[in-house]
Amino acid sequence: MSRSDSNMIDSRSSTGKQMLCDTDACCLLIIDIQTRLTSVMPAKVLDRLKRNSTMLLNTANLLSIPVFVSQQYPKGLGAIEPDIKALLPENHKLYEKTCFSCANVDQFMEDLQNSGRKQVILIGIEAHVCVLQTAIDLHSSGYSVFIVLDAVCSRQRENYENAMQRLQYAGITVCNSESVLFEWLRGADHKLFKTVSALIK
Repeated sequence: MSRSDSNMIDSRSSTGKQMLCDTDACCLLIIDIQTRLTSVMPAKVLDRLKRNSTMLLNTANLLSIPVFVSQQYPKGLGAIEPDIKALLPENHKLYEKTCFSCANVDQFMEDLQNSGRKQVILIGIEAHVCVLQTAIDLHSSGYSVFIVLDAVCSRQRENYENAMQRLQYAGITVCNSESVLFEWLRGADHKLFKTVSALIK
């Protein structure tokens, strides 16, 4: 294979960051999917968030992708949504916080660095606050950040849309849940292709 051919199939951008989600390079970060936040979301938005979050979490578990979870002031905003909590792997890492950006949680940043994972797949609540601030801070720290647009939400659609625009302008990849799943698999010959495909509704 020539060097030019190699460059054509390289999944990295000119900055050296990976452009496709890679099972060996990534982790899943679930931000603040808590009961008192989900209770104020529009029903259709919440259904979409739960469906896609559980699909991603199930697949991450199958592929042994590390899972990190944050809770924003649980005394006031409640526990992790039961549907999500039930799927968390035994070795997941959980962080309570009052700051909006997970990047300001020292233990999280230490654990992320120790994991050796340089890609962060980001899902959760709310898109224009904790999700946005975390994504921009991690991006600034040299991580490849992927925002899964159909697995994040805000109470107001205008805030959600503005967050997606800001994230793209900041150079952060905005993708969807099915793209992440099939980038993890990379082909229909993957041993888990049928299992993961069955999760898509």
